[in-house]
Amino acid sequence: MSALLTTSDLLSLEKYALTRQDFRQQVMSLKKNRQVNLGEHIRLLFENQMTVRYQIQEMLRIEKIFEAAEIQEELDTYNPMIPTGLNLKATMMIEYNKVEDRKEALSKLIGVERSVYIQVGKHEKVYPICNEDLERETEDKTSSVHFMRFEFTQAMVDEFYSDAKVSMGVEHIYYPQSIVLDQLTQDELKQDFN
Repeated sequence: MSALLTTSDLLSLEKYALTRQDFRQQVMSLKKNRQVNLGEHIRLLFENQMTVRYQIQEMLRIEKIFEAAEIQEELDTYNPMIPTGLNLKATMMIEYNKVEDRKEALSKLIGVERSVYIQVGKHEKVYPICNEDLERETEDKTSSVHFMRFEFTQAMVDEFYSDAKVSMGVEHIYYPQSIVLDQLTQDELKQDFN
């Protein structure tokens, strides 16, 4: 199980500036095996303590935050993205190069985040709990970014560990997709259940 971050896990702005380039390279390397593309336009990045710590450090740097209360606000905002044992947590991005294509897609893909699934072996499909922080869609369009939490049973986790086939997909009328998770990604995501 990933531990939630505290202020003692974070570097001061000065110390982070000294280590930022190396830390960024570590995180980018880690993210390669934590990303899943569902077709050409939907990408899920599965978060863990390191990816979340990077996001917090970057926010502190960009916003020049150094007050304890403001740092705690960032921790409170981002800590819910860290897996807590029987779940995987992901940031889902809907990506289109052209603005007009993205606008059209976001108007058609309302509810797409709730149609994403993960299936471990022959167990039931697991659909995510989405956007617990705030509403990310209107009756006219969805957001291009969604936050997702997939909750599993212990039996599912055990099979995930024993290398049962893990399928992922989207069951949206305008964007049906289905893939089998590659072994490198499955091995990486196993760590989120510790």
